[in-house]
Amino acid sequence: MRFYPSDASRYLLDPADVDGESLPAALGAYKGPLTQIVSWSRDFLCHPHPDLGREGSVCPYTEPSLVRNLYWLTIYPGPSPTMGEVREAVMAYREWFLELAPVAGRDSRYKAILILFPDLAADVAPDIIDTIQAALKSEFIPKGLMIGQFHMVSDEPGLRNPNFRPLRTSVPLLAIRHMVSSDFPFLKKKPEWVSSYIEQFGLDLPRRIRAEVEETARAYNLPLPETQNCA
Repeated sequence: MRFYPSDASRYLLDPADVDGESLPAALGAYKGPLTQIVSWSRDFLCHPHPDLGREGSVCPYTEPSLVRNLYWLTIYPGPSPTMGEVREAVMAYREWFLELAPVAGRDSRYKAILILFPDLAADVAPDIIDTIQAALKSEFIPKGLMIGQFHMVSDEPGLRNPNFRPLRTSVPLLAIRHMVSSDFPFLKKKPEWVSSYIEQFGLDLPRRIRAEVEETARAYNLPLPETQNCA
């Protein structure tokens, strides 16, 4: 368990903390939700799924993140937070995420922070989680980050199977991670998002992604960097 140096109310747990018997007393009531999300991460995200529509695990980055001890969880308690309170907390964790080692290099792409909201009632959780994610996405993308929304009734479909619902979880949560090149389909809707993506990755991309990026950028009249040979 680690605490933010200037604010002890901000903390991060790794799965080993959840697995063990050393959770602080204040977090004892959240052992169940934390265990559920750790199990979901290991048993669902780290494995193939017949409805995924491609080979490989549901999230190719989760297992490397777990192996490298770069996968952290925290709890946002309370059944009725305001949108402003949630926004403030999420932005604080965004800034901490940027400071956490490694801040650069290959391994940095495997960092992840999951903010769990186990006290939210099932009838309000989807609205809060979806609204905050939509409101903050444009503040994450220019930093090279993504914010993901997960809850019990998420209708967000899989990229390759419209009937697959990979963002459904038993505990509502928001996930902070680095943007990766395969995120482009989530960024096509706004020219500023496409511009941030190109700034992050250029056109040194697999051909199948590069062609889509170039086409979308031209549709938005965005400048394109020089294309280099890519696999």
